[in-house]
Amino acid sequence: MLYQIAKPFLFKMDPEAAHHLIVDGMGAAAKIPGMSSVLSAAWGTKASPELAVDLFGLHFNHPVGLAAGLDKNAKAVAGLSRVGLSFMEVGTVTPKAQAGNEQPRLFRLPPDEALINRMGFNNDGADTMAERLSKLPKRRIPLAVNIGKNKMTPNENAADDYRACVRKLFPYGDFFVVNISSPNTPDLRALQHGDELRHLLDAVKDEMEKQAELHGELSKPILVKIAPDNTEEQLFYMAEAIQLSGMSGIIATNTTISRDGLTHKSAGETGGLSGRPLTQRSTEIIRNLYRITQGKLPIIGSGGIFTADDAYDKIRAGASLVEVYTAMIYKGPGLLKEIHGGLIKRLKKDGFTRITQAVGADHR
Repeated sequence: MLYQIAKPFLFKMDPEAAHHLIVDGMGAAAKIPGMSSVLSAAWGTKASPELAVDLFGLHFNHPVGLAAGLDKNAKAVAGLSRVGLSFMEVGTVTPKAQAGNEQPRLFRLPPDEALINRMGFNNDGADTMAERLSKLPKRRIPLAVNIGKNKMTPNENAADDYRACVRKLFPYGDFFVVNISSPNTPDLRALQHGDELRHLLDAVKDEMEKQAELHGELSKPILVKIAPDNTEEQLFYMAEAIQLSGMSGIIATNTTISRDGLTHKSAGETGGLSGRPLTQRSTEIIRNLYRITQGKLPIIGSGGIFTADDAYDKIRAGASLVEVYTAMIYKGPGLLKEIHGGLIKRLKKDGFTRITQAVGADHR
């Protein structure tokens, strides 16, 4: 109800201005004494043993987290961790700060329940993110750091950028996500294939192991975020390279460059499309990846999750965890309680006692 009151005002604002207002507001709210409890009371979800997931050596109270892109600079971690999420990603962060693409670069498509963005990895840089995360109190939920390369870094030197992000942010992330699938950084998606992919992932893995030894800790999980615009053959070779490189899992998927079925006047804008139009395609990618990897490589499902059914479909297709983003813009944090309760109902209907039993159920 709180968000539905605010939504008409937010949707009259420029989309990027509204984005910053929400993120900065959540960051400021968490610093007010007692406000964290208010956020938890308004939007928090209760721990439900049947929805708990233990994965990557981490505990998740339920399967639903926040995708990268909302809190690019780790400004609102304390506030967002109180609204019912079980984990969240920050970033994409690059070694050096960069402004991203020219504005306007974020567009709402309300009839399609979608967003188009061509932000271009705008962020404050890895050093600033490290400083912010170092000042946070103990986190309530696992935090993933989504890492990328600077726009001016050529692909042949991309591994150096990803290494730099791991080096600077190792102490602060519970797991890391290698973003090679944004359509808004020139040639980035070329890193998803062939020798470039293997070289990059080997470099990230090597840096992670070096940092783990340096800090006297275990190596942290690394996942790879892929695009939905890949053929089944491309998926096969990508999954093979990701497994051989010792990665911990895959996030499927990032935004799409497809514009099928859109009705809004902004449909022709350049950038990555997220939201409802991606629901079916991302679930299909998850199903194919689970089959290709025989369920041996954990998948986080992302793309067009607006309801408990959407989340459950991805879980049955093979996702161990799922992420939301665009639906949070259209429906607000109350979405998390809705999905939480809906998943419990669907488990009972299917005769499962734990959400982990439903992972990949469509394949059995």
